[in-house]
Amino acid sequence: MACLVIAEHNNASIKGATLNTVTAALKCGGDVHVLVAGENAGAAAAAAAQISGVSKVLHADSAAFAHGLAENMEAQILGVASSYSHILFAATASGKNIAPRVAAKLDVAQISDIIRVENADTFDRPIYAGNAIATVHSADATKVITVRTTGFDPAAATGGSAAVDVLSASADGGLSTFMGSEIAKLDRPELTAAKIIVSGGRALGSSDKFAEVLTPLADKLGAALGASRAAVDAGYAPNDWQVGQTGKIVAPQLYIAAGISGAIQHLAGMKDSKVIVAINKDPEAPIFSVADYGLEADLFVAVPELVAAL
Repeated sequence: MACLVIAEHNNASIKGATLNTVTAALKCGGDVHVLVAGENAGAAAAAAAQISGVSKVLHADSAAFAHGLAENMEAQILGVASSYSHILFAATASGKNIAPRVAAKLDVAQISDIIRVENADTFDRPIYAGNAIATVHSADATKVITVRTTGFDPAAATGGSAAVDVLSASADGGLSTFMGSEIAKLDRPELTAAKIIVSGGRALGSSDKFAEVLTPLADKLGAALGASRAAVDAGYAPNDWQVGQTGKIVAPQLYIAAGISGAIQHLAGMKDSKVIVAINKDPEAPIFSVADYGLEADLFVAVPELVAAL
């Protein structure tokens, strides 16, 4: 029995989500192999070979994989799928795009968003916005799994010495075409990879207040900025700051929630954070139920005082 992890990368290096997915694969038992499919992605394949616990890297290089189009990735994965009992993807936009196609072609039920591996056939996954945990047992010969990365510690990026096998790349299926992308340039850490996140809610009242009150704190801490769905819907923060069930799932070392009441959909996206600090003037705010430290105060007073003290 062997497990195949589909690597996420930028053709030069491996993305952090892959390291968490490798940890999940190791818990499934057997050897762990990593597929790196890209264009001129030799450096990424070499980086994957250094991941602790990985015994083999499969490297497929073609212009067809330059942008990770699901149709072309699916064909490459299906070409090797028969050798594996488990095929694992990170539960990211990329993984969620490719995994369902692979599961459908293999005629198996996808197991989504796992947070724990009980054994090789049994997995835990959150349902009802994380308010319940479902234990799923699969009898499928091949398990196609997406991994919620916040549920698993990352594997060490160095220390491994896996062999790199070069595969024949599958042909471009011609079913989709990459037209272009708009890449947002960030001056601070990316939300899902940040060790510290400062998030604001609708109580801030405007985008100007977001910048005036939260940005100095984030700058002091070297933190990423986040927001609740209510704040995003109100136009106070951009969509890519949204934390929650319909936004980004995060689990930083420190999560500071300022003016966030703690709706279920928001808690589902951040309650796995190692330390949660809540600042809210409503003592009944649900956010206090998951907070390690709660400050009942006006955020417009408390946050500037915190910045001044740092």
